[in-house]
Amino acid sequence: MRERNGLKTAALLGLLSGLILLAGRAVGGRSGLVFALFIALAMNGFSYFYSDKIALRSMRAYPVSQVQQPQLYTIVAELAASMRIPMPRLFVSPTEAPNAFATGRNPRHAAVCCTEGILRLLDERELRGVLGHELAHVGNRDILISSVAATLATVITFLAHMAQMAMLFGGMGGRDDEDGPGIFGALLFMVLGPLAAGIIQMAISRSREYQADASGAQLTGDPLALASALRKLETGVQAKPLAESPQLAPTSSLMIANPFRGGAGMARLFSTHPPMAERIARLEAMAGYPR
Repeated sequence: MRERNGLKTAALLGLLSGLILLAGRAVGGRSGLVFALFIALAMNGFSYFYSDKIALRSMRAYPVSQVQQPQLYTIVAELAASMRIPMPRLFVSPTEAPNAFATGRNPRHAAVCCTEGILRLLDERELRGVLGHELAHVGNRDILISSVAATLATVITFLAHMAQMAMLFGGMGGRDDEDGPGIFGALLFMVLGPLAAGIIQMAISRSREYQADASGAQLTGDPLALASALRKLETGVQAKPLAESPQLAPTSSLMIANPFRGGAGMARLFSTHPPMAERIARLEAMAGYPR
């Protein structure tokens, strides 16, 4: 399962890269492509290096010590030692919405945050399953992978805007079919390019969630504990969701469960989280649980 998810992530990143090449052809010129790449790297580079501060601030999280949260500290310390990674910083968010997330650009700069709601909702075994999932994100370098995907998606969106400006000011009017796809191709890219980039980025996020479930379950040796925690979280989030806001949008994709009320149709298509039922089924299959 881990190898399959890794191959899927690589293939999706390849698709994003291919879209950028098509975008450059649609816009017409290497200079625009290089400029867009520079802007995207600058934007997402800032997000990458300060992702932990941004995420923790958005959840109003406060640091906790071993004395303040002995159970949380003990579990994370044991799991980090098993993974042979540094002990991450621990935070608690003062919200009743049950959730948890890991952030930080690499294992040496990692932080794990639990909400007060999840600490009350789960028993010790279930909490261990959740924390195994979060440390798996750290060990799998998912923040880096997400940052790369965000950079590529930003380039595509930026190029789509460049193509739109070029169309408005007649910058693409003199092109022929040998130089590029022309006006029709540019229009098609402006509409479908950012949409495709968004869908691929969501698919990468989902693939990393499946892998973190599998890696975390292997780390704890208890897939059913995480499955039980996910069941409780699904019910708990529906009862006490976070209020949607632009400030929480980037952080929500880091969380183990979608912190907002579940949608349907197109809303689910663009969700960064896989369906809970599918995640639970995969964990039960790992444990040899009869279906």
